Amino acid sequence: MTPDAGAQGPSWGRWFGRPGRSLTRRLIWLASGWIVLALLLTGWMLTSQYQESAFRRLGNVLANTIDEVVLASLAKPDGVSVAEIKDARTLRGLSGKYWQVAEVDAEGRMRVLARSPSLAGETLHIDDELPARLEASLGSLVSYNDPGVLKAPQSQPLRIAASMKSLPDRASPLIFMAGIDRSDIETDTRQFATFTWTALLILGIGLVIAVFLQVQIGLRPLFDLRNEIADVRKGRAARIARDYPTEIQPLAEQVNRLLDHNQEVVERQRTHVGNLAHALKTPLTVMLAEAESDPTPLANVVRRQSEIMKGQVDHHLRRARAAARAQGLGERTPVGEVIDELAVMLERVFQSKGVEIDWRAPDELAFLGERQDLQEVLGNLMENACKWSTRRVRISAGASGLGQMIAVVEDDGPGLPADQRDAVMKRGARLDEGAPGSGLGLAIVDDLTRAYGGRLTLAASDLGGLKAMLELPAAEA
Repeated sequence: MTPDAGAQGPSWGRWFGRPGRSLTRRLIWLASGWIVLALLLTGWMLTSQYQESAFRRLGNVLANTIDEVVLASLAKPDGVSVAEIKDARTLRGLSGKYWQVAEVDAEGRMRVLARSPSLAGETLHIDDELPARLEASLGSLVSYNDPGVLKAPQSQPLRIAASMKSLPDRASPLIFMAGIDRSDIETDTRQFATFTWTALLILGIGLVIAVFLQVQIGLRPLFDLRNEIADVRKGRAARIARDYPTEIQPLAEQVNRLLDHNQEVVERQRTHVGNLAHALKTPLTVMLAEAESDPTPLANVVRRQSEIMKGQVDHHLRRARAAARAQGLGERTPVGEVIDELAVMLERVFQSKGVEIDWRAPDELAFLGERQDLQEVLGNLMENACKWSTRRVRISAGASGLGQMIAVVEDDGPGLPADQRDAVMKRGARLDEGAPGSGLGLAIVDDLTRAYGGRLTLAASDLGGLKAMLELPAAEA
């Protein structure tokens, strides 16, 4: 039979499927979600901080350049003159470092008064809102990125800083600007971001794997406890035997106490049933004995009614015992052994008819219940088949899936009409009053089967007689 899918622990699909009601999935999803969120925030913070730090360094360079230009500037009636600044990059054309001085004319437009030789006749881009921003924060530094409009071999993206400052002998303040190529900074930032995200991705994968292993190892005792409980339910063990960690050992002990209590209840029920059987059978036996010694018509009536009462008592007590046993756990009965014992016995009993019993059952097939009950159920069906067969009886048993087994008993006798099959399973029903028996055989089988949650079905056999199909719980291999 197919083992329980979860008996060997959860598969990858079960671990990483949707969380649902699984504790393991919840732990993995929660931990993985937190890891991903933490790594995303960490990556964003690291790359942002690196870029801000790089721009801060550029800002310091640009601020120093502006200070040098301010110190080298001299106001004139027609504008401003800037002494030569000893910075090779500002002297070499399109070198990537620039400065310029501008003013706001009467119409509010920007007019460049001086620029570094490195601009090679170009001008730094001046945002339309720059004058207003500089006036609002006079003397402070305003920085912004320029996409790059210089006619270099390749357009240079610039980081520009501007500040509005006043010069001696000049009434209106001037706007001092410095710009520097930020291509290297952007390249470094991209490389840093690539390295950072790659490292965080590797770290994230490693942490998720660590979480998986931690949950698998940490929850392994729970899986083992579940498997032990499943073994008890399937009849492979009688109780929880292993020692577990402190956190779940009380649970294992409570399960064992529950099993012990259940067994005590079952044994108590059996005792009560046995006491009741003894209490009822003794008076009935006395009544039968007295009636046998008295040939009067009244004694015959008493004898017949006592026999009926005894049969009914046997029937109901047998059913009560079966119901009590069906509540128990850990019972496991090999089907093939029981059929073989019954077949050997019945072939001897019906030797005068020459009955041949042919049976088939897998070696691993087992009934989830007590041996005595399986013997009584199959014994009644097989005896009934031998009684009504011409010569041949066939029994086949096998697993039907979903924890069930099917046993089929067939004979080559006269069979039974379809409209009479339900009637024969009623207590005391006998279609042939001349045949021996009390008429309780099939009723007993039906009651015992129902007590175990099974079903008895009668149909026509291809051998020509009756086919009895019995469904019972199966113990897993």
